[in-house]
Amino acid sequence: MKTNILSFFILLTIISCTNKKETTTEKQTQKTTENMSKQLRHVVLFKFKETSTPKEVKKVEDAFDALPTQIKEIKDYERGLNNSPENLNKGFTHCFFVTFDNEEERSIYLDHSAHKAFVEILKPHLEDVLVLDYWTKTF
Repeated sequence: MKTNILSFFILLTIISCTNKKETTTEKQTQKTTENMSKQLRHVVLFKFKETSTPKEVKKVEDAFDALPTQIKEIKDYERGLNNSPENLNKGFTHCFFVTFDNEEERSIYLDHSAHKAFVEILKPHLEDVLVLDYWTKTF
C-alpha cells in the first residue's frame, strides 16, 4: 500500500513538472512571437535633384549604407530603387528601410552624430524626402 501511494505521488510530481515545462515553453514562444511581430519600421524615400550626378547619388547611398555599422540601435536595414510600372512615385527613386525594436532606439538613431553627418552629405542633393514610421503587424 505504501508503495502504491509513493508511486502515485511520484507520478503526480512528474505530471506536474511536465505541465509546467510546457506552460513555460508556451509562454516563451508567445513572447518570442510578440517580439518578432512588433518592430518599428522607419521608411525613407528620396527624390534627388536633377542636377545631382550618379556619382553624387552613389555617395549618398554609400553614406546611408554605412549607418548600420555606426549605429548599433539599427536592427535591420535594406534599400532599393523604385521599379514600379505604375509611375506613381512622384519622382521619388530611392527607398531606405530601417528597423528598430522601439521608439527610444529610433530617437537615438535620429540624434546620432553619424546620422547627422549623413544628413549633411544628403542635403545638397535632396529635392524632397518622405518619411513614414510604423509598428509592424503580422498576420
